[in-house]
Amino acid sequence: MNNTRHIRHEFVDMIPDHLEDQVVYISIAYTTAVHLCCCGCKSEVVTPLSPTDWSVMFDGQSISLRPSIGNWSFQCQSHYWIQRNQIRWARRWSHDEIAIGRERDTILKEAWFAPDNAEPAVTAPIQPARSARWFWRWIQRLWPRRRHDGQSVRGAPQRRMKP
Repeated sequence: MNNTRHIRHEFVDMIPDHLEDQVVYISIAYTTAVHLCCCGCKSEVVTPLSPTDWSVMFDGQSISLRPSIGNWSFQCQSHYWIQRNQIRWARRWSHDEIAIGRERDTILKEAWFAPDNAEPAVTAPIQPARSARWFWRWIQRLWPRRRHDGQSVRGAPQRRMKP
């Protein structure tokens, strides 16, 4: 894995034929952002910009892409965030987590494009594999839900940060 930490961005009308390392090309006209994989494998990463895919935020100086970029179909299977022109490396996902993420994306796309009176495509919730269930329980323990009075839903007091 490459130790790339910073990237730059270019707003373009059309994506160039030759992509430079560490550059994210953003075409508003084609609602697409494209870059070479940040791990250094030189694979071309295409991130469509839409309500059901990725979004780009430009703060006047830097860009951020959301959600994370998981290159699951590449050999490198790299996973990272682009936040304020910096690469934030994320952990590699298991095959079960990738499958759950893909199914979730499909359901969200179907719901987004379905007519208002359409029945949901899925009537039962997706049952994640055991390793994925463990992962999500662990995440929930790190960030438990809070009530408006600052108490955890489970009753534990919220830790307050000093200003």
